Amino acid sequence: MKILMLTWEYPPRVVGGISRVVYDLSHRLIKDGHEVTVVTYKDGEVPYFEDDKGVKVYRVDNFMINPNNFTDWIMQMNFSMVSKASRIIEEEGKFDIIHAHDWLVAYAAKTIKESFGIPIVSTIHATEAGRNSGIHDEVQRYINDTEWMLTYESTEVIVNSNYMKSELQRLFGLPFEKINVVPNGVSTGIFTGVERDYEFRRKYAMDNEKIILFMGRLVYEKGIQYLISAMPKILSRYHDAKLVIAGKGGMIDELRQQVRALGIENKVYFAGYLNGKDVQKMYKAADVSVFPSTYEPFGIVALEAMLAENPVVVSDIGGLNEIVQHRENGMKSYAGNPNSIADSILELLFDYQLSANIVKKAKQKVKNEYNWNKIAQDTHFTYQKAICETMADRQRKQLAQEKAQKTKGKEITNLLTFKKRQAYA
Repeated sequence: MKILMLTWEYPPRVVGGISRVVYDLSHRLIKDGHEVTVVTYKDGEVPYFEDDKGVKVYRVDNFMINPNNFTDWIMQMNFSMVSKASRIIEEEGKFDIIHAHDWLVAYAAKTIKESFGIPIVSTIHATEAGRNSGIHDEVQRYINDTEWMLTYESTEVIVNSNYMKSELQRLFGLPFEKINVVPNGVSTGIFTGVERDYEFRRKYAMDNEKIILFMGRLVYEKGIQYLISAMPKILSRYHDAKLVIAGKGGMIDELRQQVRALGIENKVYFAGYLNGKDVQKMYKAADVSVFPSTYEPFGIVALEAMLAENPVVVSDIGGLNEIVQHRENGMKSYAGNPNSIADSILELLFDYQLSANIVKKAKQKVKNEYNWNKIAQDTHFTYQKAICETMADRQRKQLAQEKAQKTKGKEITNLLTFKKRQAYA
């Protein structure tokens, strides 16, 4: 197949989880014999075109005028994507499928679909209503409506968990059979040959301290504020613990203030944004990884931690709730409940055997269920469904037109016959 991926982020541009998903999926599809072209936004000193191990990556600039707001900026980016994709199609031929990742590329996907007759498969990674616990202003309503439009224009829709499937049915009224659950994955070899680096670890904690790791964006729905609130209880029972927060986001100042108010500055380390090898080293340095989200469609960071042989503590919501079985391959806590988070962490810190059993089962589950080989095959099957449905729809329309023409012809013949009979009479 010739596949066109539309995404607003692709490495080295990483805003959220979409970047890694598109990267890994594209490279797996290439290995399966498909041709993948990515059109994305150009950020920083990166080339406009790059052959990334077989994946053709085209990057677009935004307009040279300053937009009024973020949604206008997104619209300008979509115009640039349409222009670039149109030139690619003119030069290299038509694609079999458009794979659109989230509302950020909805208008580009819709325009290319209608201009060239290419079916859309969209992946909805998260919803605006889910991120904000509802729709509260006009900007959120605009994004929510754009999400609906993308799913309406798509022949098939992919989500990464059953939780998200239910959410899309509830929010947008999508047919059950139109939504395909294809989980995100992780490269199972990312920690091969990576061992604990004690010199690296000592930047963040002393040798006697157990590192409790949070890795992710510092935004409300990731629940980091509840993990910080759990630290006094954890420290009262296990003094040699250290919380390391790896990530950046809009809540950073608020979280620092929370740490100061609790008087635990010496037990919380803000490591900032990590990338590349530092991410792998940090996972290997950690003793427990915690993801206390209040909204999480999937939770790819949990897979990474499990693969790195970290026992994980997750909230009992969303995709995290589907990945982890309590006390089997991880620990669960009640979402937004610091006491529950603290209890699960303390149990792992005190019970070595439980922790070891969890690590073993978790790593095996990731390798069996969340490898990109299986995920790419499921995605390809969804592409085939979309193409077959589009062809069938075109045939139905053609038959309907032919039937309408025949009916119209019979009506004309009957009318002429009737008039002739009237003339003879």
